[in-house]
Order: sequence, then C-alpha cells, then structure tokens
Amino acid sequence: MAFTVDPEKFRFGPELRAGVEGKRVFISGAGKDGGMGQAFALAAGLNGAASVAVHFFRSYQDGLDLVEFLRNQGVNAFPVQADVTNTSDLWSIRSYVIERMGGQPPNLLICNSGLTEQGYSFGRPPRPIEGESMAMRRARVRQAFVDNLAETRDVLDTKIDGFLFLTHLWAGEAVYANEPLQIVYISSRQAIDPGVSVPGYVVANWAVLALPRVLHVNLGRNAGLVKAFSVLYPFVRTGMTEEYAQNERVFGRWQPRMLETHEAAEAFLQALARPAEELDEAMLELLVEPEEGSGTIRVTWKKVRLDVVEEALPWSEASPLRYPR
Repeated sequence: MAFTVDPEKFRFGPELRAGVEGKRVFISGAGKDGGMGQAFALAAGLNGAASVAVHFFRSYQDGLDLVEFLRNQGVNAFPVQADVTNTSDLWSIRSYVIERMGGQPPNLLICNSGLTEQGYSFGRPPRPIEGESMAMRRARVRQAFVDNLAETRDVLDTKIDGFLFLTHLWAGEAVYANEPLQIVYISSRQAIDPGVSVPGYVVANWAVLALPRVLHVNLGRNAGLVKAFSVLYPFVRTGMTEEYAQNERVFGRWQPRMLETHEAAEAFLQALARPAEELDEAMLELLVEPEEGSGTIRVTWKKVRLDVVEEALPWSEASPLRYPR
C-alpha cells in the first residue's frame, strides 16, 4: 500500500468528529494519492463515519489502496468508479451506493474535484520564437489554443457539470427517502481572487459558489431537508501543487506556506462540526496567515458575502423602451 501521507495525522480529537461521526459519506474525486479527496476520506473514515464511498474515475489504483486501508481500520469503505460528467455512468452507481450504505443514501456529500489547469495566458497567444516562420507560428498558436481549451473544458465539465449532476442525484434521493442531507462544495480562494493562468479553474470555482443557493430555491418546501455550503480553500500541497510548493511567487500572494492535506482536513472537520443550519448557504474561506511573534501560521475561517447591487443607468432611465402590456 503506497500512501505518501501518514494516515495517523488524520485522526483528530472528539471535538472535531461531530460533522462525520455516524455519517454515510460520499466523496467525489477521492482516488488520487496525496489529494484533497483522499484527505477527506481519511478524515471521515478515521473519525467515526459509518460508511465512506471513495469515488474515482481514472485513479483506480490509488483509490482501491485507500479503500483497502480504511477497511483494515474497520471502516465500511467501498470504491465507486464513475465519470461524474456522464449522466448514464453516474446514474448507474445509485443502487450500488445505497446498498453498500445499508439501504439508505448518503447523508454527507463532499463534492471535490482533482482537476486543475497546467496554465496558459488567457486571451494572449504564445510568445514568438526567433527565426520561426509565419506558417510555423500560426500552426503552433492554433495547437496551443486547442490544447489549452481542451484542458479548460475538462475542468469546467467536472467542476460544474459533475457537481451539478451529483447534487441532482443525491438531493433527489434524500427527498425521496425523506432523509436529511448535507452537501459541501469544494471551491477555491481563486474564485474570488483570481490567480494567473488558470481561467477555467477560476470560472468553474466561481460557478460552484452559486450551487447552494440554486439548490435551496429549487427544492422549495423540501429546502429544509438538504443543507449545502461551499468551502474556498487556499493553496494545499497535493500532487497538482507540489511543483510550486517552494515557489513563493506562486502561493506567496495568499499565504506564508502551503497547507498539508491533513491540516486542510482538520480545518474542514472544524467547520463541519458546526450546526448544519449555521452553515447552510454559507461561503467559508480558509485563511492562512503568519502568527505574529512566532514561527507558526494561523489558520482561520472567514465568511464570504457576495453582495449583488443593482443601480439604475441614467441613459436608460432617460430613454426607456416601451411595449404594449
């Protein structure tokens, strides 16, 4: 079994277990070793969750290793392989997950994605290469355009379509079974403070922030049954960010160092231990700051509010368009 993390670091005190203890937990994007999804699965399984569904699509080897480890710890863990952007594939897991959870649907859904972009200059073509012919440059620019947007499409599909599809599936099952469900959407600080060269990632994480409110409105009289909130994470050291972990020019704008996955998971359980009603429709941002006068960092949660302000436009008010009622 090849873990690059120390599972023992994911066992937390009793005050942090409240959000996962006894829960039937489904975590998307949980297969990749050293990733955030794996951290959430370890945190849930090692702190009292009744069941842990470890979802993955391509990272099956790491995902199966994680399931085996959790089972050896006495956790009812099981693998779920599915493409969350494929509606038929996603629907096919429904009965299997419910059966493995003792005949009931998940009551904690963590929508996580292991995708990001390698990065490119949004709206700017690649820099010219000295001595390159016009034909060669044109071909290179076209290929870069195609490759970059293919990467962006994967991120958008997973973060937007995938999270939407998962919500539709499991919120529907919660309403059908009359079982409470809490949904957590994993977003990024870059949704509200965009980073360079990851446009698809920023846009996708911004869209994620709207899901709790959209869900609440659409559930109508059943809105009290399903609670949802989003979490905006800073830089966490994973397989995707490892190459930047020593490059302060990348993460230094936001924090003094990257968080480790067990630290990110501990903070997650701290938030999750709060009452579901308090968290409903909230946007929680995790901040990492230097502790003044010491060699430690300070990790705290802040609540984000995106206020919509509507202002009349004088030129439009002066010349309104009029049509019959």
